[in-house]
Amino acid sequence: MNPLKNLRLALAAAVVTAGAFAAPAAQAQANLKIGYTSVQYVLSQMPESKQIESDLKTYNGQLEAQLKSKYAEYQAKGEAYQKGEATMTELVKADKQKELQGLQQSIQEFQRSAEQSLQQKQQALLKPALDKLQKNIDAVAEESGYTYILNSDGDSPVLLHGPKDGDVSDLILKKMGITPQPAGSRTVPVASPKAAPATMPAAMPAGKVKTKTK
Repeated sequence: MNPLKNLRLALAAAVVTAGAFAAPAAQAQANLKIGYTSVQYVLSQMPESKQIESDLKTYNGQLEAQLKSKYAEYQAKGEAYQKGEATMTELVKADKQKELQGLQQSIQEFQRSAEQSLQQKQQALLKPALDKLQKNIDAVAEESGYTYILNSDGDSPVLLHGPKDGDVSDLILKKMGITPQPAGSRTVPVASPKAAPATMPAAMPAGKVKTKTK
């Protein structure tokens, strides 16, 4: 067979194959529909958000009260040490200093664990609301024919730009029976609670005790 004819047949086959792949790809692209939402915006308008914020505030208050109690004990013992230091033997001094350093370390460890506990509490309280939100996102996507729905929140959002008619946030709220309100009109429970645990003193050098003076 003529080599030139073989080459022409091969090229023709390649063109047909490329066309066969291009047609489904173009069709898939034509059917692709992408929407986006602000998870924080939707969460802030869900009725659960008020209860979540209230529960977080209560829990944070409990942790803060425990932390203040520990600090009050540390401060009282530190002041007692300073008042009686002149009459103490070296052995008693060393024992008191060790006790105070132990209390300070306990306070700092409690503060770290309290922060972790607060984050875990946030996640636990938010989970039912996030599960409900996901369920309604899925429903809106299926009903409105969206292939993907992206999240526009955060310092590095998944969505950097999109048309206004691609924002399905209000559709999701209406799906849950909620009348959309202007952004910023409600608080977002994902944020850290307003009342943070009290800041504890830095580690003190051995043999010295620092107390808070009024």
